[in-house]
Amino acid sequence: MAERELRLFNSDGRRLESFEPRVRGRVGLYTCGLTVYNYAHIGNLRAYLFTDTLRRTLQFKGYDVLHVMNITDVGHLTSDADEGDDKMEQAAVRRGKTVWELAAFYTREFEQDLAALGVLPASVSCKATDHIQEMIAFAQRIESNGYAYALEDGLYFDTSRVRDSGRMALLDVEGLRAGARVATTEGKRSPTDFVLWRRSPRDKQRLMEW
Repeated sequence: MAERELRLFNSDGRRLESFEPRVRGRVGLYTCGLTVYNYAHIGNLRAYLFTDTLRRTLQFKGYDVLHVMNITDVGHLTSDADEGDDKMEQAAVRRGKTVWELAAFYTREFEQDLAALGVLPASVSCKATDHIQEMIAFAQRIESNGYAYALEDGLYFDTSRVRDSGRMALLDVEGLRAGARVATTEGKRSPTDFVLWRRSPRDKQRLMEW
């Protein structure tokens, strides 16, 4: 089936543009899946309906779509500061299950919800815990190239090394104030820096560690 013109709103520049794939006739689509510590709610599911609409539109326009979606089954912390307990661990203790049992249960429930809504299953659905070693290697590569720095509580990405950091979100980097929304982290170089890998606390061991 021949490709037909498709115009999309480009966040970079804030304008409508004709869509042009990197590889003719093919589109790679990545979307975030659910963090499987609880049932999906209507706000979660709205995002997957949007993704499904985009994917179906691309297919209708004649593209071969490879849709990859992750399942976050570890590492979603409780606070906006990317600190605190892992939501997976909290839910597992509360429900008297292992974290692995909990993740498997809510992954099945999520997949059933998507099927009930008529959402096409992803071409590839991958769990975070199946790719830990790749994540570690990637973080180490970022650090070795000088784009990350280590603090007591983890490895942080240095956003100052990226000239146009925040551009896609129209983020006023200069106007951000450390500590205005969440507590500051000692040694953190910029409010926009974020954690690539969080260290476990010295006084406790998490249920899921690598």
